[in-house]
Amino acid sequence: MPPTQVTAYNAYYQPGITKVYIVDDIADYTAPTRVELDAGLDVTRQVRSIDGWTVAADQIERPDMASLFTSKIGGRTSADDSSLTIYAARNGVDVRSTLVQGYTGFVVFLDGGDVTGYKMDVYPVLVISRPKQRGDSDPMTTQYQFSITQPPAEDVAIPS
Repeated sequence: MPPTQVTAYNAYYQPGITKVYIVDDIADYTAPTRVELDAGLDVTRQVRSIDGWTVAADQIERPDMASLFTSKIGGRTSADDSSLTIYAARNGVDVRSTLVQGYTGFVVFLDGGDVTGYKMDVYPVLVISRPKQRGDSDPMTTQYQFSITQPPAEDVAIPS
């Protein structure tokens, strides 16, 4: 008998759908409430680029004398260097007032949109730097660089 086939679903293109929230306080970041998400800042319209935000495990070699094959086991996990590049407002009234150097809080990605029951990822973060990106052919941006301070809560159901 063949394996069970995955139910067909529609793929999607993220721009126009994904939401990015900055949230100051979440009591249990593995299960944010609607009130906590709504108290955050929706920066989606100002995000130019998203870099990093992935978690991977190291692999540790585990050779033994019974085989020429060297197997591997999973090791520690860590997050890639992560950043959000966000457009700057000419008058300075923008996300810079929230994402100050040393800010601690949460970056939340709602990849399928803010829809009850869909999935989101919640990253506990610390802002470690905020270099400004100046140039003569692009809009002014600030690249907010984050340390991910705890394991992210991935694929958490969006609350109603």
